[in-house]
This record gives sequence, structure tokens and C-alpha cells, in this order.
Amino acid sequence: MLTTQILYALAGCVLLALGVRGALLHASVLLRIVAINIMGAGVFLLLIAVAYRGPGLAADPVPHALVLTGIVVAVSATALALALARRLQVERDDG
Repeated sequence: MLTTQILYALAGCVLLALGVRGALLHASVLLRIVAINIMGAGVFLLLIAVAYRGPGLAADPVPHALVLTGIVVAVSATALALALARRLQVERDDG
């Protein structure tokens, strides 16, 4: 029987695998950035699955804190990556 923990772990593994596949196969910088974000979402789901202790018990707060911090870092890193990709595109067009 699929429990919540197993479902989250499987979904995290699927997202992680899709992200790795996309990052390795796509030539477009924008698609690679999106693939890396999908990979990060998979890691976040895996951390949530690890934090689950069972019904009636409180979840481990450390992985939850890591996920919240990771979301903030992922948004900032995505903004930086998009700005760099745009700058590279402008440099290629001018050169």
C-alpha cells in the first residue's frame, strides 16, 4: 500500500530524474534552467519524505527548514541564472 511518505519519495525521484534528463539533453539555456528547477523540486520532495515520522508524530523540523531555505535560494539562483543567460544572449548578438 502506498503511504504518503512513499508517494512523496517516488514523486521526488521522478522529478529528480526528469530534471537530470532535461539538464543533460536540452541545448537551450532557458530549458536547462527550468530542468534544474524541476530537479530542485524533486530534492525538496525527497527531503519532505525523509522528514515524515509517521501518523500522529510531528515531522522532523530540520528537513523542513532546509526545504524552506532551499526554496529561497532556488528563487534567487534562478533569477541570477536568467540574468546571466540574458546577458550572454546580448553578448552573442552584438559580437
